[in-house]
Formats: sequence, structure tokens, C-alpha cells
Amino acid sequence: MNTRKLLLKLSKRFPKRYAKFYHDHVGLMTGKLPEEVHNILLCLDFDYEVLPLVKENKPDLIITHHPFIYGTKAKVFKWDKLKEQLSNEIDAFGVPVYSMHTNFDSGKDGMNDALAELLGLQNVYCPEEKDYCMRIGELKEAMPIDEFAKFAKASLNVDYALLIKEGNQNIKKVGIIGGGGSRDWFIARDEGCDIYISGDAPHHVRRAIVCEKFNYLDVPHEVERVFMPQMKKILLEIDPTLNVLMVDHEEMPEVIK
Repeated sequence: MNTRKLLLKLSKRFPKRYAKFYHDHVGLMTGKLPEEVHNILLCLDFDYEVLPLVKENKPDLIITHHPFIYGTKAKVFKWDKLKEQLSNEIDAFGVPVYSMHTNFDSGKDGMNDALAELLGLQNVYCPEEKDYCMRIGELKEAMPIDEFAKFAKASLNVDYALLIKEGNQNIKKVGIIGGGGSRDWFIARDEGCDIYISGDAPHHVRRAIVCEKFNYLDVPHEVERVFMPQMKKILLEIDPTLNVLMVDHEEMPEVIK
């Protein structure tokens, strides 16, 4: 398939203007786009652990969720020499890296729609005037908070989760943002959610949630690995002849109790 036509179709679903943060970086990270694309490699992050698979499979394009170069090359390479070295290696190998971050999180059928689907949420919507990333929906039936936490952990395919249970003890309405959306917890609260799910909650955010008597389930950032099967599904809807390889190489840290 023509590469630019493929990326144009993706950009219509997940336009760059959907990128949530003013400093977010999406699009072509490095390299030169080929005229045609047949083989695509998907990964959450492109790093040195992926490079051997790239050299073995020789894809025409790498698509990542997290930006390979988060900022201008001059600024990133100034402090991250390993990133500069990897960028030079992948350039020399001739495979471009393209990233879709918070525009994929926000867009229809993107990251957070996929996570809401894993939880089986119904009547899903996003509070558009407040946050394009968040998805809010309802469980088919309410369940006790401890039961819900175990259900969510299993459904989202993560090894652990951290639960704050200071609010309603029966869960029906749920808000979720994959990745590091902990600071948006108050939007879920204001929307009447019984619990909010996200990750990367620092101490002071957790304390604010506790003091407000709300519920929060902190899940690992790796919950975003759903990017790979979801993006593969979208790519094959665009062109069923594409060969799409998914690389899920990121292991969650060991939990020490």
C-alpha cells in the first residue's frame, strides 16, 4: 500500500490536533518514509531490545505508541546518547519510526476505547469539554470494589494494581485513561464515577484522592500494550494484505511484598 495514503487514513482517525499535551510529539520520528509499505512492526516503545527483530524481519515501517524521540533531536540527544546512537543505527538500516501517542489515546477506537472494551463498559463516552482521552462507562452490573479491582486487573492483563478505596464500595460507573493520567482523577469524580483507573500516581495525587474520599485503581503503564492488537486491527481494516508484526517485549517490574 502507498505509505502516505496509509498514514493519511490513520491521521484522519487520529489527527495530530488530538495530541493532548502541547509538548507531545507524534508523527515521523526518524528516517524517510518509503513509497510503499507491506510489512509493519508495532511496539509500545522502540528501543535496543527491538532492534534485533527489526534487523531479522526488515519491516518497511515501525509504528510505536510512545514517541521514539520525545522532543527535538538536538535537545533529546544532548542528554540521551544511547537514544542518539539507536537513532543513527535505525537510520542507517533504512527503517523509519512513526509514533502515535495521545492522538491515539483520544481518537475513536484508540487506546482508551480499547481499554473500556476490555472492561466491558457500556454507554461509553468521553467528557469532551474536559478531557478527550478519558472514557467513562458503566458495568453491566455493579460489583463490590474488591471484586471489581480483581476483575479489572485480570481484564486489563496486568500483573498488579494499587487500590485506594475511600469512596463508594459498590462500583457501577467507571472512568479510565491508560498510561499516566492519574492527575485527571477529579474529572471522573465530577462525572459521578464510582472509581477511576489510570497509572503513575505520585504520592500527592494519591493523598488528594484519599482526602476527597474517592476510589482509584493505579495500574502499570504497560496496560497500554493493548496498542499493538488494536492498531493491528485498524491497519488490517485499512488494508487486509498488510503483514503486521506485534512486539510485546516490555516486562512489568517484580512486585516485592
